[in-house]
Parts: sequence; C-alpha cells; structure tokens
Amino acid sequence: MAEIQPVRGWRYNVALSAEIDAVVSPLFDVVSPRQREALYHHPLNSIHLSVPRAEAPLAPVPAAARRLARWQAEGVLRQDGLPGIYVYYQYFRLPGEARERCRKGFMCHIRAYDWAEGVVLRHENTLPAAVNDRAELLAELQFQTSATHGLYRDEDFELEKWLDEAIADPLCQTEEDYQGARDVLAVIQDAAVIRRFQQVLAGRQVILADGHHRYEGSLAYRQARELAAGPAGSTGREPWNYHLMYLTNAASDDLRILPTHRLLLELPGDMPDDELLARLAVYFTVQPQPEAQDLPELIAGKRWAFGLYLPGGAYKLRLRPEVHAQLDWPTTPEVKDLDLTVLHFFVLEKVLGIVGSEAQRSWPGVAYVRGLAECLQRVDRGEARAAFLTSEVTMAQVAAVCHSGQ
Repeated sequence: MAEIQPVRGWRYNVALSAEIDAVVSPLFDVVSPRQREALYHHPLNSIHLSVPRAEAPLAPVPAAARRLARWQAEGVLRQDGLPGIYVYYQYFRLPGEARERCRKGFMCHIRAYDWAEGVVLRHENTLPAAVNDRAELLAELQFQTSATHGLYRDEDFELEKWLDEAIADPLCQTEEDYQGARDVLAVIQDAAVIRRFQQVLAGRQVILADGHHRYEGSLAYRQARELAAGPAGSTGREPWNYHLMYLTNAASDDLRILPTHRLLLELPGDMPDDELLARLAVYFTVQPQPEAQDLPELIAGKRWAFGLYLPGGAYKLRLRPEVHAQLDWPTTPEVKDLDLTVLHFFVLEKVLGIVGSEAQRSWPGVAYVRGLAECLQRVDRGEARAAFLTSEVTMAQVAAVCHSGQ
C-alpha cells in the first residue's frame, strides 16, 4: 500500500527556532485577511514561501524562489544532516472541556500516488486553477512548503510509543496560537525505527484529510517531470515522485473534525422569518428552544439534526425520516447520509431554491463559520439573516465517503 520515506528537512536555524512563533504561519485558508497581512510583515515568516506575493520586478512564484535561495545561502534555513521522520504534536482543548487533547502525527515523504491506484483516497473536488498554482510553486522552488494531512488507521497504536519518546526531546515548540493550539516538533532518525514506520504504513491506505490542491499539485508536477524525462529517463526514485505529508492515526479519539456552521447572509427574495419556518416544517420537525447556546448539545449525536438561530429565537430542526428518499442528487448512499448533504439539499435547494451543488458553491448568500458565538453575534447584529448549526463529522463518515469513491 503506502510507501513512505524519511526526509532531510529544512528548518529555521537555532536562533530563529527559539522565536518560532514569529516565523511560522497557519495554513492560509484558516487565517483572516487581517491575520495574513500581519504575517507578511515579518520578513522571515514562512508565509513568504507558502503563499508568496509579488516583489517588484518579480511575480509571486519567482519572488519566493529568490527568497528561498537567499534564506538557504544566509543560513536562515538549514538542512538536517540525516533523514528523519518528523514528529508533530498539537495540544488543544475543545470548547467546554477542561481536558487537554493531543493530535499526534509525523511528517515524511509519501509516494505521489494517482487517485486511480487506490492508495491515497480523496473526498473533495478541486479547482484546476488552484492545482496549477501549487504545481507552479513546487516546480519553481523544488521545495515543499507545507505538508498535506493524511489519515492512516492502526487500532494497535504501534507507532505512538516511538512518537511519544521522540516528542520528549523537542526541536522546537510554540506558545498557544489564536485558536488555542500549541505545537511541538521532534525528529526520529533511528534507521531501525524508521523501517518499522515504513512497514506499518506499507499495509495501509491513506485518506487525504486536508490539502487536496497541494497533493494534486504534486501529481501534476510529477507527471510533467516524467513526460520531460521520456520513457527511459525516470527510475521512480527521483524526489519529484514523492510528496510531503503529515500522517495521523484515525483510530485516535483526539483526532476530531469540529463543525462548520452555515451562516445565511441573505434569504432569497428577502423571505420573512415566518415563511422560512413554514417552508422548513414541510421537511423538518421544528421545535422552539429557550436558549441558543444549548443548540449544539441538543443536536449532538442525532442523525440529520440542526440548530437554527433567527433574530426571533432558536430552534432545533430534525429531518422527517420519510422525506430523506427525496434526496435525488447523483451521489452515493454514503454521501446522501451525511448531515451536511441533507442540510444543503433540503434547506438550500428545497427551501431556499438554490438548486444544485454548483449553484450553492457560487451563491454569495452563505458563509462558512466555525464558531458558535460568531454565528449568534452576526445574526444579532443584523449582519446575517439566519444561522444553521451543524454537528461534528465523524472519522467513520469520512472513511465511508472516501471508500465510496466520492
């Protein structure tokens, strides 16, 4: 199944590693424009390589290549002398919990498998322009600026003992970030231990949890290099056959997918709230609730259940089971079973008249918000008409969708 290889990582020098919070960046799609702008102000922040901007007279990608070469020459970045598996732990607390959780994983190279090979499984569609951007950056830099996130499953947790041992001697660690997460990095360079990691992953498929555009960028770059090399010019061992991935054990309870709520910035035709509730009642049981803050707990673990917050009050919604058969989108039963599919079909399409997934993706009237407080506040301030609150997606659901081929 999955072939992994150790990597000689490029890391910030010792002095900068001591100030790691100033030079690392979250993934660009989870920070606000204001936060991103602040990151660009630091001349050595990694965002200059992962999401480069133009620097006259150079376009963004050539500017990143020039910056990378300068950082390497000046010793800002230094390459480790030995290949290794890079252990990466993220400590965090879920809302309302006192317990500190830890997402455990490791970074390595994984062979850049085509989707058809069935080793790396996807669950998202991608945009060709975004894939091309990632492939162009990889081709110019010859450098993978951020790992994608893959999931393997090992119920025996065999690798965790080596991960825990390594993390006790960290290379660097951050303070808590704006989301309350603390990051710790270590490395395993013992050849025998690395071989065992390879043996365990050799019997596993990998679900791509995040980074579909970056992964497909690696595939596109590999295919371009193979084409340029010709039939006899590639051995399959060249660096461009591999992709940088962060791998975590999907059997861990500390691997969680927190809900992303749907905030309706407008209602088609300026639909009144009472009409919205009447239309929802055709498909859902609609139960008024005294406290909006209680909605996440009321819907947790319940199939096809949602919270609704309007200026006039809070409601628990639950799909009437008999109407689920009306969901006629051309997809698999595993996708149709998801809460989010039910929400988009019965609320956005049937109730609001935004027909089809493509129309819904391009509709400016919906925003995707992770925090409950933000949803409620924006409705209260009149910035949104309604908030539809969702539950966590489970790891079992992700696996079912990926194995269904959708």
